[in-house]
Amino acid sequence: MRDKETLEQKRERLRQQEIRNNPTGKLNDSLNRAQNGNLVDLVGSLGWKGTAILILVIVLGFIIYSVFFAN
Repeated sequence: MRDKETLEQKRERLRQQEIRNNPTGKLNDSLNRAQNGNLVDLVGSLGWKGTAILILVIVLGFIIYSVFFAN
């Protein structure tokens, strides 16, 4: 089956293997994309767990800001 893959499918398969084999590299990529990319790239590279943590940090930050700095 792999011999009938298109180049795009092969690139995607190799990218997925790299992501599975190197989770810290995935985090590093997502942080670098955050500096130069958009939110879609950041969320896509973090996965669902990273996205959940990011949302949780944003919500907690807003709550802390509201408690300490809002009148």
